[in-house]
Amino acid sequence: MTFAYLAANSTSTINDVEPGLLGFLVVAALGLALVFLLRSMNKQFRKIGPKPEDLEGTDADGVSEAASQRPLRGLAAHRAAMAAAEAEAERKDAERD
Repeated sequence: MTFAYLAANSTSTINDVEPGLLGFLVVAALGLALVFLLRSMNKQFRKIGPKPEDLEGTDADGVSEAASQRPLRGLAAHRAAMAAAEAEAERKDAERD
């Protein structure tokens, strides 16, 4: 009975509701989080570098200046280590002969 009385005498409508301070803070926090996530994503993409076939103007060793400035990671590091190990094994074989 009390609910029916309050509902009948209520002057507010659905259109009177506003998001207020809490809504603003939630949207601002989401926007700030988006900015930091985009900055982090761009930093990670810069670490990847161009594809090997996209490299033009490389020096005689086949390594660009940009690639020589940052350390190798992942598969590139593995391939470089394997190539160095094979070269070392060939050098030792040549010394034994």
